[in-house]
Amino acid sequence: MQITRLTIESHEEVYRLEDAESGLIGFIAIHSTQLGPAAGGLRMRPYGQEDEALEDVLRLSRGMTLKNAAAGLPLGGGKAVIIGNPATGKTPALLRAVGRAVESLNGRYWTAEDMGMTTADMAVIAEETRFVAGLAGGAHGSGDPSPVTARGVFNAMRSALRHRMGTDVLTGRVVAIQGLGNVGRNLGALLHAAGARLVVADVDAGRVSAAVAAWGAEVATVDRIQAVPADVFAPCAIGGIVNHRTVPEIAATIVAGGANNQLATPEDGVALHRRGILYAPDFVANGGGIINVAAEILRRPDREAWVAERLARLDATMDAILTRAASEGVSPNQVAERVVADRMAAFAA
Repeated sequence: MQITRLTIESHEEVYRLEDAESGLIGFIAIHSTQLGPAAGGLRMRPYGQEDEALEDVLRLSRGMTLKNAAAGLPLGGGKAVIIGNPATGKTPALLRAVGRAVESLNGRYWTAEDMGMTTADMAVIAEETRFVAGLAGGAHGSGDPSPVTARGVFNAMRSALRHRMGTDVLTGRVVAIQGLGNVGRNLGALLHAAGARLVVADVDAGRVSAAVAAWGAEVATVDRIQAVPADVFAPCAIGGIVNHRTVPEIAATIVAGGANNQLATPEDGVALHRRGILYAPDFVANGGGIINVAAEILRRPDREAWVAERLARLDATMDAILTRAASEGVSPNQVAERVVADRMAAFAA
């Protein structure tokens, strides 16, 4: 195993991982440990090149700093990525190699499942490190965080509807979901049960067919779903989907989804605001999963009650951000970033 430390001024620690025996190539990025040990999931994707993976892990780890602070958690921001196809390239040897890399950081970074990972994968990683969460078993195992992430996004969506429409009733509302992975599927189920009409898109035709069968969903293509007339556009796949190209195409009144780093740049949040589209900042909306994971990291004996209380606080934070943004006439993302900066400054003081 070769672990090489990279010098990245924006981050406390960044490592390139390479293990010839298992085929592992990836990165671990620790953005901040100001509030506590860095925590954030492990993602596996077939990145086109290493620079793409490095850029992703840097953006994702910063997003985790924002997310953990917004949720009021005593955790910093970190992330890990593996270059490869999770359907064909994931092996126990590769996962154990990741575990050894995480263990070498001595608790400065805690990992959990993210895109391309499962609770079973976390169990393999746990064979090599103590610093893993999202486990299905054990005294404090929190399991798959996706349902709790989806619940937080669902709550954020209702909050945005209250602010924009004057009611959070979802019956008859049209929601366009981009991405039917673990979070997207759980979110779709919640929305369907609440009476929403769904339009869905995913690169996996089987997931789309299942959504049509289960929810009577309509279908759009992944590259055009943002242009579907809807009350809410819910990005639940990769980041950067709200960008200079897509902002003019978005036909929804609200953007609220589960994907990380939905804005390609902060300016895209301003562009949404100028178009009159209400954006529920992603690092607040999708904080439910890390709250669930945090209960495991912190060894909370009252996990279920603690998670429920933290979700309610997160919902209140979103409401306060949207209220303040409306009163100041600015993008909610600008307000959310300031809220996080204030919380971190207060902690440092």
